[in-house]
Amino acid sequence: MIQDCKAKPENQHLTGFRKSLLNPDEFTVTFELVPSRGGRNRQHDRTLALACDLARDGRISAVSITDNAGGHPALSPEILGMEILETGMDVISHFSCKDKNRNEMEGQLFGWDRQGLSNLLVISGDYPQRGYSGHPKPVFDLDSVHVVDMLTLMNKGHYINQSTHPTSFFKGVAVSPFKLHEAEQLMQYYKLHRKIEAGADYVITQLGFDARKYHEVLLYMKQNKLQVPILGSVFIPTLPLVEIMHQGKVPGCIIPDALYRKMKEEVSPSDNGKQDRLRRAAKLLAVLKGMGYNGAHIGGPGLSMADFDFMLRAAGRYESRWPELVAQLNFWPKKGFYLYRKDRQTGLNRPEAPPRAHFKSLQPLYTLAKFTHDIAFEPRGPLYKTAKKGCLALHASPLKRPFAAFEHISKFLLFGCQNCGDCTLATHAYLCPQSGCAKYMLNGPCGGSRDGWCEVYPGKKRCLFVTSYERTSTTNSQAQFSKGFEPPRNWELNNSSSWFNFYQGLDNRK
Repeated sequence: MIQDCKAKPENQHLTGFRKSLLNPDEFTVTFELVPSRGGRNRQHDRTLALACDLARDGRISAVSITDNAGGHPALSPEILGMEILETGMDVISHFSCKDKNRNEMEGQLFGWDRQGLSNLLVISGDYPQRGYSGHPKPVFDLDSVHVVDMLTLMNKGHYINQSTHPTSFFKGVAVSPFKLHEAEQLMQYYKLHRKIEAGADYVITQLGFDARKYHEVLLYMKQNKLQVPILGSVFIPTLPLVEIMHQGKVPGCIIPDALYRKMKEEVSPSDNGKQDRLRRAAKLLAVLKGMGYNGAHIGGPGLSMADFDFMLRAAGRYESRWPELVAQLNFWPKKGFYLYRKDRQTGLNRPEAPPRAHFKSLQPLYTLAKFTHDIAFEPRGPLYKTAKKGCLALHASPLKRPFAAFEHISKFLLFGCQNCGDCTLATHAYLCPQSGCAKYMLNGPCGGSRDGWCEVYPGKKRCLFVTSYERTSTTNSQAQFSKGFEPPRNWELNNSSSWFNFYQGLDNRK
């Protein structure tokens, strides 16, 4: 039966996602599928049937398949992906950093490459939710920047100091322009620098509903010469999902009050306002194409082929008058952050930024820690040679263990040190990601924070990267967050002295 639903020959040139996205004359449209919990149910059958319909139609270049969306276990993306590839539809497999260490990632990726699942969207992944007999152990060995760098090396065929057959992955990453505060937003953009430097081939935005914020990330990438294709997310929620998102229960996703009220007013006995939500999505598609996006990534539960046809046809009609639609897609909280000044004529952005906020200028612990690091741990510091000589002498003496215990206790009391032996305090404004970040991120925030709070501990724990930004706001050192990237933790050094490791050149700070 699957063989019967292959795409028509005349549409085959449209189903190649990579070819379409790299063609500046095409506007690439993709759609997100969420696998069911289990592979032998009607939901799985409906998902495959929709993929068949999309393959026949030809206007969608690829479907993306989520990896344990929301932190809930579901059918693994490669299983559904292989079945969909047989329909003639191209596939983008989400590759989440959660629930697997770097060895498991490597094995899985080599398998996907052999199966032809070469289009990836690399994401941090949602924090795991309750599973068998309780809450599972969170595993975040690498972050998305690390994985993109690993994939780049795999594509070159030089991986872990040995030659392998080159893989052919097309590596996508995510970015959210929909953050309410300066610190959250700038750290998203700084992390995007690192992702692209590591080798990302394209970008997909987080979902949102404000045209000016969509334009913001486009302008930021242009100004900073981040020259990779970008797709804007267009999401059509159901009313129950609108309620959940408005309450802030979907990490990283915001339904502003004005849009929430509008959606509630649009409810009708016939379709609960679905047609209005589809029209709004069609207008956003037209605006994204008009402002210069390379494509759009459509998502939403319960959509049918008829819904796609309605939306895409409507978008085609709206294209010629997209500038006037911008005012109808102005859904962002009044006090929400914008990076650029508003262009009163277009309703979008002018390429100039207003003055930045200033945060606490007095940070005694940060100031003392930075001073100590600069004089003793920087090669040009006045005490560097003395400190190195003293540490190496202690390492070779009976005082090795007492000194290592002193380091751990003092750093635990000051920074919550977990004794990883591969310290990153200096690159995170003297905040420890091993104790301060629920996902142990090293290269920037995961995207799930809201109002500066950690996705996992809202209202209880501030996002580590928001605090890092605020600590460095008066030292002109925020630019460090967009340069290079922080290597992954070396677990061979666990429960050892990071000072000894540093001066011996054993850690990742080489």
